[in-house]
Amino acid sequence: MRPIPLLSSCLAALSSFAFAELNLSQPLLSKQVLPSTFKPPQVFKNANLVRTTNLDKAYPRETINVIIENIDSKPQSEYYLPFEASLISRIGGLEVKDKKDAEKGSFKVEVVEFDVESSTEFYLIHLPTPLAPKQQQTLSISYSVLSALAPVPAQIGQSDKQYVQYTFSAYTPSAYKTEKQKTKIKFPNGDIPDYTTLPADLNAEKKADPQKQGSTFTYGPYNDVPAGAEEFVSVRYEFTKPLTHASLLERDLEVSHWGGNLASEERYWVTNQGAQLKNHFSRVEWQKQSYMNPPTSALKALNLPLHPGAMDPYFTDDIGNVSTSRFRPGKKEALLELKPRYPVFGGWKYSFRVGWNADLSTYLRKLSTGDSYVLKVPFLEGPRIGEGIAYARVHLRVVLPEGAKNVKYSTTVPLVDSHNSLHKTFMDTIGRTTLELHAINLVDEFRERDLIVTYDYPWTAGYRKPIVITLGMFAVFTVAWVLGSIDTSIGKKKMA
Repeated sequence: MRPIPLLSSCLAALSSFAFAELNLSQPLLSKQVLPSTFKPPQVFKNANLVRTTNLDKAYPRETINVIIENIDSKPQSEYYLPFEASLISRIGGLEVKDKKDAEKGSFKVEVVEFDVESSTEFYLIHLPTPLAPKQQQTLSISYSVLSALAPVPAQIGQSDKQYVQYTFSAYTPSAYKTEKQKTKIKFPNGDIPDYTTLPADLNAEKKADPQKQGSTFTYGPYNDVPAGAEEFVSVRYEFTKPLTHASLLERDLEVSHWGGNLASEERYWVTNQGAQLKNHFSRVEWQKQSYMNPPTSALKALNLPLHPGAMDPYFTDDIGNVSTSRFRPGKKEALLELKPRYPVFGGWKYSFRVGWNADLSTYLRKLSTGDSYVLKVPFLEGPRIGEGIAYARVHLRVVLPEGAKNVKYSTTVPLVDSHNSLHKTFMDTIGRTTLELHAINLVDEFRERDLIVTYDYPWTAGYRKPIVITLGMFAVFTVAWVLGSIDTSIGKKKMA
């Protein structure tokens, strides 16, 4: 299996756009190859573990707070976190921090490479400081699981409620023995018709399992859970909202120093992973419902919050311009309201593109010394909807002016690949320097993450295009004059 790097280096400190020293965010590559029979050394134990699963969005969000203890005779710094091979490819945005000192940022995490025969794979968490024998540390592990909710039933009527099912292990998967643990499930509402119950003798307090308190269920506590233990359970709950999943997002940012403009364009390939329609779609029934606006599992609108000063928005799909959109400029936030050409029900797909312009001075600063510039932009500016949206793949291109060099970047978004290329457009000579970044399994919560790009742009490079245009026009006129001076007449000229 090919290793998937997960966490980039921490964001460099920038105060009021003043650039001190930029830390490069390079994708982390795993060089550790493990055999299929590998088992993590039992150098840790989990003294106490609490997992919280939040199901209020279209993707489960997991948070694990665990107190780990070094039970070895030597300091240890490598903590293994196991996942099923079929699940690890859908884990997104995994981050690990010190629960008691989160300000220090995220720990380095990578996926270790395995033989294809293994059914379990691991994230390798590197503790920034080796944990001494008998010492404890509290880790906060958070991640999202994409494509994890299954609609049950798989087909519903156009006006019916939608129910989804989530299957997980009541025992939090761990490579180490856990002395005490429990799992809390937070549902979006109290409509939970089906859920798995476990024998009371498994519960450390000999109580009914799970314990219910409103829209929160608790499995456990469980004592002395051995490493690798699993106890699969399922919950089915009402979620009459679209399960919006973007299989691909291509985002382009084009920087123009001459025009003082930042042009943004985003191209989406979206699927609703909710329950499919039992019968054919009825436009009449849909129009009736639109007046009452009841909950629906169909995707009928997307709102894109943009920075103040955004202008010239457009919204097109495979057919052409989509007129069902509205742009609301504002001093604090501009809002682009989109309505797809048709409601996107479960199993339906919709691809579209949106774009807008913005004043470059809002995002770009020139350093007081030299010819260096700092560009600070959001990594994601996609839709913001209550139920959330997941991105399987994100390709981001930052097209810099022709002649830009020494390009560096920093972001806290987990990346899997990054490289520079050239992008040629009208009247370019060597092409524009382009930074390409690739990420997988992101969710809309990464909207708050920034991308900081620094590059050098000499003042002489700014005159490259005017000189090329001037020389081009001069060449055209010269060729026209030469062609006009050629005698194309047939025969000899008569002498006067």
